Parts: sequence; C-alpha cells; structure tokens
Amino acid sequence: MDVPAMYEAYFNNKLTNALVYYILLLLLLLVSPFLFLWELINTVGSCFRCHENMSGKVVLITGASSGLGELMAYEYAKRGAYLAIVAIKEPESRLKQVADKARELGSPDVLSVFADVSKVDECRMFVDDTVKHFGQLDHLVCNAGIGPIYSINHDVTKFVPVMDINFWGSVYPTHFAIPHLMKTKGKIIVNASSAGVLHPPKGGFYNASKAALISFYESLRFEVSPTITITILTLGFIETDIITAKYATKGVGVRLRKDFKDVFPTMEAEPCVKAVVEGVCKGATSITEPRFMKALFLIKFLFPQLHSFYFKSLFPSKNRRLMRDE
Repeated sequence: MDVPAMYEAYFNNKLTNALVYYILLLLLLLVSPFLFLWELINTVGSCFRCHENMSGKVVLITGASSGLGELMAYEYAKRGAYLAIVAIKEPESRLKQVADKARELGSPDVLSVFADVSKVDECRMFVDDTVKHFGQLDHLVCNAGIGPIYSINHDVTKFVPVMDINFWGSVYPTHFAIPHLMKTKGKIIVNASSAGVLHPPKGGFYNASKAALISFYESLRFEVSPTITITILTLGFIETDIITAKYATKGVGVRLRKDFKDVFPTMEAEPCVKAVVEGVCKGATSITEPRFMKALFLIKFLFPQLHSFYFKSLFPSKNRRLMRDE
C-alpha cells in the first residue's frame, strides 16, 4: 500500500469510528428516558419481591469486628440468622463484643474466628469450621478490606497487603465456600466499592484492588449462576473508620488533614447496611449506596472528560491542602 492510500485508509477508519461512537451516543441519549423508566420500575418492583427468610440460615462475614462488617452481623442477627464472624486477631479486636451483641439482637448462635484472610490456609480453615459447626453455609459476605492511601513514590512492598487483603482475601474464602453454597443455593456478597469504578485520585492501589474484585465476580457469576447468586456492592463514602484521616494514613507516607466526610458526600453506615441486607435478601445482584453514585458511574463511562475535569478541579484547588506526601 502506498503512503497516500495508507493515510486515506487511516482517515476513513478514524472517521468511521467517530461516526459510530456519536451515533451510539445519540441513540443512548434518545433511549435514556426508557432507561430511567426501567430503573424506576425495578425500584418499585423491588418493594414487592419476596424476602429471603434468614431465620435458621448461616451467614459467614469477614472483617466483622468493626465498620460495615460489624453492622451487617447485627442486621443479619435481627433476621434470626446463625453467624460465623471473622476478623484478624489484634489487641484492639472487638470480635467477642460483636458476637455478644449479635446474640442479644436475635442470632441463635455466633461462631467467632480469628483469621487472616490474606492467607489461603486460614480461609480454608474458617470456611470448614463454619460448616462443621452449623452444618451448612447460606451467605458468604466478603467484607474484609483495608483502605490506606499510598503514593507510587513509596516502597513498592507497601502496596502488597492492599491486594492480598482486598482481592485475595475475598477470592480465597469464595473458592472454599462455593461447594457448600451450591448445596444451599446460597449467595456471595462482595464489598467491592465505587472506587473500583470511579478511580478517585490518590487511591490507585485501593482502586485497583476493588476494580479487580468487580471484574472477577462479574465473570464468576456466569459460572455459578443460577445456583449461586452474587451481589456486588459498589458503595460510596460510608461513615465508618475507613474514611477518617487517621485510618487512611495509618502507617503510610501520606497525610490527610481532613476526614473524607468533610470533602465528599457521605452516607450513614446503619441505613446503608440495612439497604444492603434488604437488597441481598430480595435477590439483588448489584447494590449501590448512596443511590446517586449510579449517576456518577454513567458520567464516568459516557463523558470521561467531564469525570476527569471533576477530579482535577476538586483535588488541585479545593483540596490542595487536604492531602500531601511527606
């Protein structure tokens, strides 16, 4: 092919791609009212769906000593579920107190297990212990995670625990739980975070771990469906310790001067957890809270320049003094 012909082919291909993109975008905008109506119908329809009766069911929750994991244990306890709660053994671990309160709220029996979800043998152990103790497993809640802010300029070994805990800490127990969940037609609930979709600045490694979760479980659902239902949680900033400056910068070389709730819209943890467990019991395959995050997802995919402009304008100016490397 001569040079003029090559440039002509390139131009034609580029023009075709652009035309197809804008035609599809126009079609999407034209059908957006119908998409809105579909979302509205689904929301209203969810009010009439049958709830799964959790009384006598067995729920295994990782990262259950604090935050969303703790509150999910309480919400399941109110519904009469048996609980196996897992957390890493630390001096400040509150796992026993969580177990005691869950019993008070209505759980017939609570099994507490100290384990590190980043270790495959310990994941096998707490799944096996749960099934041996209760005889079955109905819901696996993969909630354990860490959210420290790391800069790419720091020691690369600091990044490893983020993926080990956030990604493998969900995949390992899922692997061992699937045979038991197949028997009960159970559910897997994964706390993947909206950060895996929106990729906010300064959270590259955390964002990557959550994006990996979303990709893995979106693929896995086709392998285990319809026997096992997978619910992926893409939550925004929920008012737990993980969004505080003290937690996010613990042991890392970045300093936050404010909590995230002072900068971003947040949602209280208890109504979030109630909405999550209610959605899971209604068979939802994806749950986003606060609900407005869905609009941000749409902007991210349809108008990436606008999404980029938002973060660029937010961080360099308004929050220049919020965050800096030490």
